[in-house]
Amino acid sequence: MSGKNNWEDPEKLSKQVGATLRSIRKERNLSLSDLAERTDVSNLTLGKIERGEANPSLTIIWKIANGLAIPISSLLAEKQDVVISKKHEGQKVLSANESLVLEPMFNMKGYDSLETHRAFLEPNSEYSADAHQQGLIEYITVMEGRVNVRVQNEIYELELYDSIKFQADQDHAYINPDSVGAVLHFVMIYTQA
Repeated sequence: MSGKNNWEDPEKLSKQVGATLRSIRKERNLSLSDLAERTDVSNLTLGKIERGEANPSLTIIWKIANGLAIPISSLLAEKQDVVISKKHEGQKVLSANESLVLEPMFNMKGYDSLETHRAFLEPNSEYSADAHQQGLIEYITVMEGRVNVRVQNEIYELELYDSIKFQADQDHAYINPDSVGAVLHFVMIYTQA
């Protein structure tokens, strides 16, 4: 394997996301205005993303994926036959407040789409997610540290190796109450709604 990967080269990731977004938009015969209306992301921002001139935050990527009803990995996945996912060596997407770094790992397409991610939650921080697309189920396991997961108004305390499953088409958040970082493993299943 040669050259920089997307972890080392955010410009490469931006260009890949942009080219993939443009391809999906054209396949669906959507104008930028149509896409902006579906995603609640401005025409200007979408145009910059498609041209690889902007590095979208995790919130923007979720808005686009939700508006197109696709897994976020559809925008982020590199096309390869064999993929090894090593921490800090693959793609990464930052939350807008930089409290969470998401590393997409694998995705599998079929009747339901499945994808896995590794996430790093900063000490004493919170990442709040808006409701994702209808039918998305998240399975989360704490691999390091301790995390509180808020689903709607209910808080669930997770210790090392504890897991939670919930419908992610509602507001939710990941809260690290400790002074050390936490590592999460996500499995996301996009069911047919």
